Amino acid sequence: MRGGGLWQLGQSITRRLAQAEKKNIAHRSFASESDLKKTVLYDFHVANGGKMVPFAGWSMPIQYKDSIMDSTLNCRTNGSLFDVSHMCGLSLKGKDCIPFLEKLVVADVASLAPGTGTLTVFTNEKGGAIDDSVITKVTDDHIYLVVNAGCRDKDLAHIEEHMKAFTSKGGDVSWHIHDERSLLALQGPLAAPVLQHLMKDDLSKIYFSDFRVLDINGAPCYLTRTGYTGEDGFEISVPSENAVDLAKAILDKSEGKVRLTGLGARDSLRLEAGLCLYGNDMEQHITPVEAGLTWAIGKRRRAEGGFLGAEVILKQIADGPSIRRVGLFSAGPPARSHSEIQDEKGQNIGEVTSGGFSPCLKKNIAMGYVKSGSHKAGTKVKIVVRGKSYDGSVTKMPFVPTKYYKPT
Repeated sequence: MRGGGLWQLGQSITRRLAQAEKKNIAHRSFASESDLKKTVLYDFHVANGGKMVPFAGWSMPIQYKDSIMDSTLNCRTNGSLFDVSHMCGLSLKGKDCIPFLEKLVVADVASLAPGTGTLTVFTNEKGGAIDDSVITKVTDDHIYLVVNAGCRDKDLAHIEEHMKAFTSKGGDVSWHIHDERSLLALQGPLAAPVLQHLMKDDLSKIYFSDFRVLDINGAPCYLTRTGYTGEDGFEISVPSENAVDLAKAILDKSEGKVRLTGLGARDSLRLEAGLCLYGNDMEQHITPVEAGLTWAIGKRRRAEGGFLGAEVILKQIADGPSIRRVGLFSAGPPARSHSEIQDEKGQNIGEVTSGGFSPCLKKNIAMGYVKSGSHKAGTKVKIVVRGKSYDGSVTKMPFVPTKYYKPT
């Protein structure tokens, strides 16, 4: 896939990210680049050839000198360093922070061991997804979480509204938004060996979803072994005044093998890993069950409920949802968001939510929602792209095997 094909891949990803942004940030426009927020790494991105684009109100690099295809492959072979400082980290503290959070998310937060975390979903009264988030129980009275950049304003307003009601009844919970910190994501096979050069703590004892507060390159950091690529890796919350030095140190220790990587490759990596992009694959009318995230609803939460929309969600678990998120392979041009999915008789059964050409598999991949009954792997479908239907099939996800570092 060269020349025009690479251009199409870049255009596809740019459209997908722009669409997610448009859905998450209603009625907001920016007159010029100067109106966009910039991370502390902005000048560093520009100096290293970053192509800056508007995303969720920020000026962020979509790619650097490498193509999106090459950056995707390098992450899987060596490693990538992403600036994800546009995302919002926050802490909830107080003896009641766990029961408070459990009113808003589907996870069994109470059962998490200190220093561990999980993916969860903030739900609304109808069971729909307000946002997905990685949450960590630092201690029994401290929760650390990160929410999506495009959902920041609505997420914070939602949390604040419920916090006021909770504390007015005597609940002990407060919050701190970590705007004084930046967030780096180091992903790929070289992530751990490179990062180990910059810290004393033994990374071989820190597993997927584990969280630690420790020094990295001389700076006090929050380290979570997680990511958005399907690869082993870390998200590093670092004081903003230390962020550029840490980024330089990581790149230096990798001897050029870990590369700065932009939002374009980040999107193709997460699609290959079968991970949702909020605003495309998950929205306020989609429940966690429909999105294939039933596993994220703790066993105790299924028995007790107690979160917003629990009645709808628990009924779907018992009876089955009417639609389900699936992976798709297809012939012809790559499927795009809103491409119609049909059965073999040409009847509408669903819609694509994300799609593109997989740099790793060298074939078209997509995800979308289909009617229950048409969701089983191997089901033959038709996917309509620009008015013409092409053969496709439902497949299991992830498309590319994940490589999370877990205890053996």
